[in-house]
Amino acid sequence: MRGLAIVAVLLTSPAHANAVERACIAAGRAPERELCTCIGVAAQLTLNDRDQRIAAEFFSDPQAAQDTRMSDRRRDEAFWQRYLSFGQMAEDMCG
Repeated sequence: MRGLAIVAVLLTSPAHANAVERACIAAGRAPERELCTCIGVAAQLTLNDRDQRIAAEFFSDPQAAQDTRMSDRRRDEAFWQRYLSFGQMAEDMCG
């Protein structure tokens, strides 16, 4: 899996950054831009565009993540399961 991540990271340019990667970069929490790129690749592999936009919001509004996690709405619960899968893939791929 790590080889796939390296290839995907190399093929992703800033011009093609997805919402998650852009939010990660804007938040300035990652010590290296490559980490945000890797996280963005994980998002592309596990989340659809809508989910990526929701996840990107969490970088600037952590309360939105908490509200989504605690929501009883089916849509939010389903999203949260996909978000957990994204988080696990990002951790596996990006360290």
